[in-house]
Amino acid sequence: MNGPLSRLSLVRPGRSRRLSSYDPSGGNSDWVPIRSGESLGLLDTVGSGRVTHIWATLLSEKDPLMRRNLVIRAYWDEQEHPSVEAPIGDFFGQGWALNYDFSSLPLAAGPRDGRSMVCYFPMPFSKGARIEVHNQSEFDCDRFYFSVDYEMTEIDPAEGRFHAWYNQEMTVCESPDGLENAWAEGAPDPTNLSDRNNYLFCDIQGTGHFVGVNLYVNSPSPTWPGEGDEMFMVDGEPWPGLHGTGTEDYFNTAWGPDEVFMHPCFGIAYVSGRGNSEPRFGWLGRMHYYRFHLEDPVRFDRSLRASIEHGHANGLELEMASVAYWYQLSPSCRLPPLHPPEIRKPRPVLSPEDVHLWRRAGRARGPS
Repeated sequence: MNGPLSRLSLVRPGRSRRLSSYDPSGGNSDWVPIRSGESLGLLDTVGSGRVTHIWATLLSEKDPLMRRNLVIRAYWDEQEHPSVEAPIGDFFGQGWALNYDFSSLPLAAGPRDGRSMVCYFPMPFSKGARIEVHNQSEFDCDRFYFSVDYEMTEIDPAEGRFHAWYNQEMTVCESPDGLENAWAEGAPDPTNLSDRNNYLFCDIQGTGHFVGVNLYVNSPSPTWPGEGDEMFMVDGEPWPGLHGTGTEDYFNTAWGPDEVFMHPCFGIAYVSGRGNSEPRFGWLGRMHYYRFHLEDPVRFDRSLRASIEHGHANGLELEMASVAYWYQLSPSCRLPPLHPPEIRKPRPVLSPEDVHLWRRAGRARGPS
């Protein structure tokens, strides 16, 4: 038995612990503020153990982008650089600083209206653990509620350390004529025999396994944005040992879906115009895809480069952001630097009129 509940019946020694934002006076002010530029420690412990559960929610009166301006970081085993660094909303499965319902096995955003952020990824450590949230907004986070459950226990030396990395990019159309071409419309179908211009999920050095990704795509066009193939290059392979057939296929869907569907391991958690106030015009706008490799992790001994095309042969301009999740043996290398808050700011919601302006700008720019 290798399922997610396979170890639940195993009785083993350990001591359960919890740190939370509860009101020590016995009152009901079970929250703490995080001032602009300051950090809040959620956990700081020494010894051997495992984080088993994280829950958080927040209130910001002045900053609607607080979920992207708050950054969660985690440090394992006295390592000076973080193994987890991501905007808190994107980490838990909430793109563009929005809050909406999201349900998967390791991560969720629950009622009310997706404002409850939950993580069940196990996070082992052998010498200690530190988790903090840093406020990179110019405004205060007025209320931050949290609960971190962990157990002090011996762990197997083979257990990897949990990692998560945020990336984002406004991709560039790589078509030879500089014109977007999703389905060979009006031009020959281009080819792509390299991952050089793909959107990058992660580029890892070390030994471990990749366990999933949240991908947030904002398409400035009604054209279907999901013809990009995923590519996993393991241990320095010259060509991907794992090569996919299209974005929707990698996320275990098919035929250009535009509906919300949430499975414990894969799905589409957000679609513009589906149960929200954003406009609906073809595939224009925002979509949140996710896939977790809980039973099919991508294993690597020396390195892993995971990426996906932005449209077939990288032929689309898309606003893309992601959080990749993996485990690897320590010590691990530094994560690439996090984008500053002004760069992480989501682009405005587009209307059908904006499409014409964007197309006109593209024609004026000409071939790249």
